Amino acid sequence: MLKIIKFAKKSWIWILTVIVLLVVQANCDLALPQYTSDIVDVGIQSMGVEENVPEAMTQSTYNIIAKLSNGEKVLEKYYTQVTHDDLSKEEIEGYEKKYPEFRSEDIYVLKESRAEDVQELYETIHIASAIYVMALSEQGEYDVESAIDLETMQKQLAMMTGNEAVEHMTLRELIPYLPDEVVTEITNTAEEKLSEMEGLVGDSVSASFVTQVYEELGVDMEKKQMDYLLGKGMQMLLLALLGMAVSIVVTMIASRVAAITCKDLRNKTFRKVIGFSNAEMDNFSTASLITRCTNDIQQIQMVIVMMLRMVAYAPILGVGGLIKVFQSTSSMAWIIAVAVIAVLCIVLVLMLVAMPKFKIMQKLVDRLNLVSREILTGIPVVRAFSREKHEEERFDKASRDLMKTQLFTNRAMAVMMPTMMFVMNGITVLIVWIGAHGIDTGDLQVGDMMAFITYTMQIVMSFLMLTMISIMLPRATVAADRVEDILKSETYICDPEREETPKQEQGLVRFEHVSFRYPGAEENVLTDIDFTANPGETTAIIGSTGCGKSTVVHLIPRLYDATEGRITIDDVDIRNMSLQHLRDMIGFVPQKGILFSGTIESNLRFGAKEAPIQEIEHAAQTAQAMEFIEEKPDKFNSHISQGGSNVSGGQKQRLSIARAVAKNPKIYVFDDSFSALDFKTDVAVRKALKEKTKDSVVLIVAQRISTILHAEKIIVLDEGRIAGMGTHEELLRDNEVYRQIAMSQLSEKELGMNQEQVKGGEQ
Repeated sequence: MLKIIKFAKKSWIWILTVIVLLVVQANCDLALPQYTSDIVDVGIQSMGVEENVPEAMTQSTYNIIAKLSNGEKVLEKYYTQVTHDDLSKEEIEGYEKKYPEFRSEDIYVLKESRAEDVQELYETIHIASAIYVMALSEQGEYDVESAIDLETMQKQLAMMTGNEAVEHMTLRELIPYLPDEVVTEITNTAEEKLSEMEGLVGDSVSASFVTQVYEELGVDMEKKQMDYLLGKGMQMLLLALLGMAVSIVVTMIASRVAAITCKDLRNKTFRKVIGFSNAEMDNFSTASLITRCTNDIQQIQMVIVMMLRMVAYAPILGVGGLIKVFQSTSSMAWIIAVAVIAVLCIVLVLMLVAMPKFKIMQKLVDRLNLVSREILTGIPVVRAFSREKHEEERFDKASRDLMKTQLFTNRAMAVMMPTMMFVMNGITVLIVWIGAHGIDTGDLQVGDMMAFITYTMQIVMSFLMLTMISIMLPRATVAADRVEDILKSETYICDPEREETPKQEQGLVRFEHVSFRYPGAEENVLTDIDFTANPGETTAIIGSTGCGKSTVVHLIPRLYDATEGRITIDDVDIRNMSLQHLRDMIGFVPQKGILFSGTIESNLRFGAKEAPIQEIEHAAQTAQAMEFIEEKPDKFNSHISQGGSNVSGGQKQRLSIARAVAKNPKIYVFDDSFSALDFKTDVAVRKALKEKTKDSVVLIVAQRISTILHAEKIIVLDEGRIAGMGTHEELLRDNEVYRQIAMSQLSEKELGMNQEQVKGGEQ
């Protein structure tokens, strides 16, 4: 994972932005369960009443609370009396609209106070409010009237006050007239009863008290409840919209970071591969390089998105959920531990089972790619030898091996999801079961239990997200390792630290006791190669198959580097020249003509983008390609398929020769580039090239004697060593290896050999 993060380090500002946005999103998601709890506990159960003390109360209620709480001084500290005489007409209308009972009775209004002051007031009137709700409103669990003889009390108070109406008053109406000792007895009884009730009953009683007081003031409680529900609902909606917007922005940024990172990674990888010598290409293989530059980087891109979107979000959500749980209630926190342990156990089992398969999946993709390329490239050979059935079976085996691995991993993932859902649903049932007991004993409210369920699911989901990415991460890690292998691979052929350039560019090529062996080989392919190729001359190299002819010319553009000795151009070691400068001097025509998809003109301009069309036409004329170009309807704009599959082998070679000629280099290298040409065309091409390259160095690797008969210098290779060097006539006379090759291809008459030379060849 660290390697993947390292790839994306250039986008660290965007990554920090994503983390900040994820914190915002997590806060939105974590706030929603609390809103749900408030809607249930406050909005539904408490009629939308949030406060523990009423904002206002009638004078009669005020007198009762003052008497029951013995806290008249405290009430006076926090409430102020409002009468019609003290208010203007507008103020009276405002109070009557808010508290309709104000029309018939004075009210007491709560002064603006700090939270700690309100808490002091709540503690003062708490018992009084409980008596008011549970006893006087006839909704309580015990009867305060049992603490006194109501009928006797009515008669005694009537005699003391001289007011016969007292005999018909209810207990609520009698409270202001009760003796202090009676009030004390009532409050003591209520306090004992409340102490037997645990948990949240007190908060529920306070809400009921405030609700009843507001009803006595004429407040429309249904409207108040609806306003509260709508307010909380709108806040939830805004939070949900904000969370959704942040989630969309995070996804966009994550996708952008992943796309940019992998674009840069793809470019770096491609530039590195382009700079590979043949040795590195042989080390990695073409099929593997294609997979690494495409499928592997795609895996990295997908995981970067998931890391920014899920891996970074999961711990934020999980830690935030734990904080919220412990802030609300810790009595059921052990359930979260059970859920997390269950999730980790399931994921651990799946990882142990599926991880090895993820690690070998990329190798199977490489194998499938390799087989596909071999079959598609070699279709003509496959058909010629009727091997279609065998190749189908080979492809089917590679495809089935990959399919079996993918099916195994996909089935493992498919098992994980329903198992996780089972665990999550089981945890929900456990929370409801435990929570029901808490609600029954008054330790927990319904809304709090619902919020706890949501927080638990969020915490479990955060662990689930982490474990899911931990299962997918190994495959991406393997892909990252494979890409890094390319980026960190040692490039054997690179530009020198101090570049040298020839004082005068003529193209003089000199091999000075050059030996070469392929990387990892034990024996030399070339040994002590020493010759000079002069400008204006044609130097040909000939020899049996596998003697190292192509290897010699591959050393000139540094497709490989010499193991011993050195190669110079104009007396400058080619290893001290920049690759760009070196290869700009060379027009290389490979043994296998390679064309690129596009047009004939785009292929001929491959090494000479700015060349005028006249030079392109002249190059085609030199390579004897105008004959078939003119026959095409679109001439130089004719389409060339990938690899030049829509032209013949001879046409492909002529276009390759024309491509090198259009570059107008100092050095021409023809690596057996005339093998697909007929003798007539071969002669015509060499004749035209002789005129075109009269001031350049020409190196020709050939199998056919007829191609090199007129070369100024012919080098004969035998088992990687120079077996002879000279003109055709000199070698035919003095070199047995050359004479054997010549006699195997041409007749005595064609070679111009006399009888003595023939006898020497036979001996």
